Amino acid sequence: MPRRRPSSSAGTVFHVMNRGVRRWRLFEQPVDYQLFLDLMRETCERTPLRLLAYCLMPNHFHLVVWPATDSEMRDYMHWLTVTHSKRWHVSRGTAGTGHVYQDRYKANPVQTNHHFLKVCRYVERNGLSAKLVERAEDWPWCSLFQRCRGRGAVPLSAWPVDAPKGWVGVVNDASSREQEEELRAQLKRGLPIGEPDWQKSTAARMGISLALNRGGRPRKKPIPGVGFQPRLPS
Repeated sequence: MPRRRPSSSAGTVFHVMNRGVRRWRLFEQPVDYQLFLDLMRETCERTPLRLLAYCLMPNHFHLVVWPATDSEMRDYMHWLTVTHSKRWHVSRGTAGTGHVYQDRYKANPVQTNHHFLKVCRYVERNGLSAKLVERAEDWPWCSLFQRCRGRGAVPLSAWPVDAPKGWVGVVNDASSREQEEELRAQLKRGLPIGEPDWQKSTAARMGISLALNRGGRPRKKPIPGVGFQPRLPS
């Protein structure tokens, strides 16, 4: 069954992710990553979606976005992924051989409180979590690197909540590994990320199921949300 695209998305923050089909590598060389960043900037010029955080990984990417209208995220992601797929095939001489992405993008609504910071930490920590670098800010294809180096690879918008003092230390802190796994499971299932009441109201508004059974289909028992706050440096 195709994933349901969120409706009434204006004014809501989303974590967005897409992955290469059969876990193919989307990016193999530094130039592949750079061309995708260039494409993100080009897409922002066409559809000025507020981009809050991002991380490109070898076979997938994460974005945290904040659409101002119901159509912005849909239009942005459609043009970004369709254009990237065409250019990916052209660069490899594989045009007409099939899909590049495994499915439509996943988009999880995110509550703009400490849950937003939790999601941004997860996104900007991806390079470190995958053991590709020793420090999260050293992964050159993420928003944390861009902010720390003062480079304008893509236009980044102001966050709806202030990042805590010592944010780089928060992202690198490995003390919340268990909560990070809980968040990863919620993101994989497409659940809203927030407090339980907010989860329920957002899920009802956007037509998102909060429950699964053993076969992966909806059941009646609700799944509660998680609610940890990133540990701040003392």
